[in-house]
Amino acid sequence: MPTNSKKKTQVTASPERRRELLDTAAEVFAAQGYNATTVRKIADEAGMLAGSLYYHFDSKESMLDEILSTFLDELWQGYDAVLAAGLGPRETIEALVTESFREIDRHRAAVAIYQKESRHLAAQPRFHYLSDSQQKFEKAWLGTLERGVADRVFRADLDIRLTYRFVRDTVWVAASWYRPGGQHSPEEIARQYLSMVLDGIAVRT
Repeated sequence: MPTNSKKKTQVTASPERRRELLDTAAEVFAAQGYNATTVRKIADEAGMLAGSLYYHFDSKESMLDEILSTFLDELWQGYDAVLAAGLGPRETIEALVTESFREIDRHRAAVAIYQKESRHLAAQPRFHYLSDSQQKFEKAWLGTLERGVADRVFRADLDIRLTYRFVRDTVWVAASWYRPGGQHSPEEIARQYLSMVLDGIAVRT
């Protein structure tokens, strides 16, 4: 991933303060959009002068880069562990959905930014990793669904790509309404979603 210049990193504040500033920037980016957000607006929300923010980050692009790369690095740590666990197709889907909701809980604003901004950001060399991640993500989900059909765990008449898009969008759109510390834990929300996706909502007769 791109890094700040040596001069900038030498004057970076504590990791806790840096994390606070990135969290603030993520909330502003998510609410206003990347292009409409100014460094001054982020600084105002952080309770500091715009010039002071440049002691920690050389640009709002650097802030966005760190927000998205941190989120995706953590997402793939969880996903790779699931995919390497040797689970059956249904169990893999269950684990991937649960991990997704945990990431929404940890990085809700980053998920919202990713959904809104990744398509046009991925065209920039600095953010090309967004395209790489999307391809890897699609391969993991499609491969699991195909394995489930082949193993007769999932219905043979499923349109695999349509099913993938439905499950993907059903899960990740939750970032638009989810708030950490709410009534339901990420794991409980995942359980409810999985029940609807895998077993349906109609009463069985």
